[in-house]
Amino acid sequence: MTISANVKYTKDHEWVRMDGDIATFGITDHAQEALGDIVFVELPEVGREVEAGEAYAVVESVKAVSDVYAPVAGEVIEVNEELEGEPEKVNTDAFGAGWIAKVKVIGDGPVELMTDDEYNTFLEE
Repeated sequence: MTISANVKYTKDHEWVRMDGDIATFGITDHAQEALGDIVFVELPEVGREVEAGEAYAVVESVKAVSDVYAPVAGEVIEVNEELEGEPEKVNTDAFGAGWIAKVKVIGDGPVELMTDDEYNTFLEE
């Protein structure tokens, strides 16, 4: 399993990468492995405001349909439109080309976020 060193993680297996007040969201390698082959990603609408912990996207695999939850609150400013035609990018590059949305952070703080080491420990429990 791949862990990306420059991101934070949620207990729901989402990741967030901060760049100033812009947050990029995705699901972790662990999550995509558990889901299996991703066949569809329902992206949020640009301009939508999301609260930390709120479902903002849906990932559908051959095994299940899963909500994806926002690690921080903000306004969706960009979505990964490439996933509409190539949802498998979530499987092949969860921390890179498989990102789901970018959000301008506003409002309340994040849900409880973990470092790489904390997330690894969480996965082992």
